[in-house]
Amino acid sequence: MMGRGQPDRWTSRTQDAASLPRAWCILFGVSDTIGPYHRGFREFAEAYEAFGFADIHADAMPFLPAPPGLVLDVGAGSGRDAAWFAARGFEVIAVEPAANLRGEAARLHPSPAIRWFDDRLPSLAAVHRLGLAFDLVWLSGVWMHLPPEERRRAMRRLATLLKPGGRLVLTLRHGPAPPDRPMWPVDAPEVERLGLEFGLALRAVTERREDRAGRADVRWQTVVLDLPQDGSGALPLLRGVILRQEKVATYKLALLRAVARIADASANVAREAGEDVELPLGLVALNWIRLFKPLIERRLPQMPERVGMKPAFVTEAFAALAPLAPSDLRLGMRFAAETGEALRRALRDAAKTIVQMPARHLTYANDAPVFPAEYGRLPARAGAFAVTEEVLWEYGTMRVPLPVWQALTRMGAWIEPMLVAEWVRLTRSYAERAGRVVATDEVLSALRWSDPERDTRFVRDLAEARIAQGVAVRCVWSGRPVSHDTLDIDHCLPFSAWACNDLWNLLPAHRRLNQREKRERLVAAAALAAAKDAILAWWDEAYLHGDEATRVRFAEEVRTSLPVAKDRAPDLAEVFAGVEFRRLRLRQEAALPEWPGPVAAG
Repeated sequence: MMGRGQPDRWTSRTQDAASLPRAWCILFGVSDTIGPYHRGFREFAEAYEAFGFADIHADAMPFLPAPPGLVLDVGAGSGRDAAWFAARGFEVIAVEPAANLRGEAARLHPSPAIRWFDDRLPSLAAVHRLGLAFDLVWLSGVWMHLPPEERRRAMRRLATLLKPGGRLVLTLRHGPAPPDRPMWPVDAPEVERLGLEFGLALRAVTERREDRAGRADVRWQTVVLDLPQDGSGALPLLRGVILRQEKVATYKLALLRAVARIADASANVAREAGEDVELPLGLVALNWIRLFKPLIERRLPQMPERVGMKPAFVTEAFAALAPLAPSDLRLGMRFAAETGEALRRALRDAAKTIVQMPARHLTYANDAPVFPAEYGRLPARAGAFAVTEEVLWEYGTMRVPLPVWQALTRMGAWIEPMLVAEWVRLTRSYAERAGRVVATDEVLSALRWSDPERDTRFVRDLAEARIAQGVAVRCVWSGRPVSHDTLDIDHCLPFSAWACNDLWNLLPAHRRLNQREKRERLVAAAALAAAKDAILAWWDEAYLHGDEATRVRFAEEVRTSLPVAKDRAPDLAEVFAGVEFRRLRLRQEAALPEWPGPVAAG
């Protein structure tokens, strides 16, 4: 059994407690929970591997979900448990902060179904950034390493990582702490109480049983907690806002939908902010304009019509955006001259309207705002206007409660139709009050989210230019060289399931393979891994060694749509890992058939 600690004032900077001299840890009060496992990785790995999963976890076995599914193993140690899950058809995210032990585990259990992470409780920040929901969160001998004052935060994070209907299993160690590893007392009632606080229901608590390693004063106990289908309370809140909360305009619906679109397509822009996530107000405003533009241009009323009244954000700047298609209003776009200036100011007008109206009036029962927002400032005028994340943060911030954010991220396919249906109803009711008849289909057409058209022209031009220069271009999936006649540009993650034309998602492929074999199927994990070197080479040669605009676009699209670190420029291996996790999330949400790759496909 093993456990893990949490970051302290040293590890929250750039180094692990494992790298600090033990005397420093004692002198400065550092809880060196990671260091012993880092230094003694061989001994710990041998001790864990000496026992089989079924022997150690006999009490938990009746409560494990059936495969397939996604498992988060926190404090994964030697990888014994992760390997057991992987061998039975689960995909596993294995978290282990002790670097040497993590490396030994990956060596002992080189399963492609296990992905290793350097992360730790209570924040699990790297795992949270993936946007995944887990069928099972597994903590074997970890809880006693968390100081009591950090357990509430840890339980909150664990609860948010479960999918509705998911299960959290903890094994608790009772007994004195060894002299080299800090531990704190644990008990099942505390775990149950904290779980209930975050919507988890107690499923089972087992009797304490003896330690398999023969330590007479150590006992082990298993606690099983479930997240009910609506354990977070976010869905009733959203349903209440959408269907029951009073509305004098469609603004509340627009705000919810604007945030939901960010959760779907640009979730990596979110910053953690205590029990909320924080979004750039400029991006909310960008989606707001994109949503309202077709409605306003078709003169579909968005509030009761009164003489001289119009939506506050429909200004001269908004009207000047008429030449743009709604799908032009997205991250990464660049606008020159008058159009760029109009968008810069239209975003300001929309942001101020959001802060003053729906963000203030979309409230809980106690009248506290659900999405508190603050306007920042109008970005300085600087010639062309580039829609970058940095610029959009300048307009201000909006906070979203974490359970609501998780619901929007994971259940958008259910929430979006409800939002649209209520928006149609309101729009038609405003029209009827003004003596107008508006067809449902007309409103639905205006409300359709205008995803970008499938567009591979830019990348095709890059590939064809390289071919014309005599540079070899190969299919990333098969390795076969392609010519002008056989070149196809493939969406690595299928466009039909996720309309993403980001550069990282566009790859050269052989036309026959792409159109006859892969088609709109989701590339399997093994096939994606087999193509890693070819994909990294394409990104490097075609994008990072392209012109400045291409490099900037590639970086901006990676930062906003993939779960990569935002405090530094990620290397290409990290970008590839982000694609792997986005593939996993798409598989969860879309249930697409998988393409096994050219070799397995025969």
